[in-house]
Amino acid sequence: MTTERTVTISVKGLTKRYQSALAVDRLSFDIEKGSIFGLLGTNGAGKTTTFKCLLGLTFADSGDVRFDGETLRPQLFERIAYVPERNALYGGMSGGDHLELTKRSYRRYDGARAQALLDLFGFDIKKKVKELSKGQQTALALTLAFSIHPDILVLDEPSSGLDPVHQRHVLDLMIDAAAGGATILFSSHQIGQVERAADHVAIMHKGRAVLTGDVEELRAGEKIIEATFHDDAPAIAGLESDPHVRRVMRQGRLLRAYVLDSGNGVANLIGQAKPVSLRVLNQNLEDIFLAAVGDDSSAAMATLNLGA
Repeated sequence: MTTERTVTISVKGLTKRYQSALAVDRLSFDIEKGSIFGLLGTNGAGKTTTFKCLLGLTFADSGDVRFDGETLRPQLFERIAYVPERNALYGGMSGGDHLELTKRSYRRYDGARAQALLDLFGFDIKKKVKELSKGQQTALALTLAFSIHPDILVLDEPSSGLDPVHQRHVLDLMIDAAAGGATILFSSHQIGQVERAADHVAIMHKGRAVLTGDVEELRAGEKIIEATFHDDAPAIAGLESDPHVRRVMRQGRLLRAYVLDSGNGVANLIGQAKPVSLRVLNQNLEDIFLAAVGDDSSAAMATLNLGA
């Protein structure tokens, strides 16, 4: 029996220009209810602009964004929490002031939930925001966001400035919220965090989604054959033309081939060149990311769609 998909956030053909610069280029993806969707990309890839377009903080030049099938309207913000990369807190107000403002603004505000989050992050709510560290400001913004029990969370670098312990707390909060039915879209420069929390990803490069899909399916889709040699890695006849080989990288004595199957045949071929070492590796999300935005522009810009 097939479970019917419920799409909470749908983005179709989103495009945004800033004068001559194309910040977001025909971006499309769907995020299902209860899913954690990670948006990855290098600096300037268009992630923050995408978030702003989704939430009406800047106007897209074209494209369509839907939340549960509806266009964005003021009433939806009762159900949406947004934590921007650069905080939108009021410097002259204390953490307690922000909690009171949130309490008065959102019907779903949960004081007990807010207190539990304050205890988790452990910062002084009597201090004014301008007196808080970057990490403490992030913790306050996250406390405000999660205290309203939102149906949708849009989080731009949500662990910015936090220590590793609190970074893990943020991931756990996201996973817990998704288990309760919330839909989460977030970005992070720390690929390990995305791999830990996200079930789906989109990798952006120069405004475009060059790779989208289910994280586990993407990881299972390729193997990496890694070999080292006494001297510079040789050119191996038939390697780059092999239909199972998507990409070959050479750097000094290192040769790395990205293979679209188990890799045994390719490993045997490379083995004939007598490497010092030869390994068949499972790829991780960092491997996937680097391959997608790497120097080979034709490979990087070939839009793939695995499991989306």
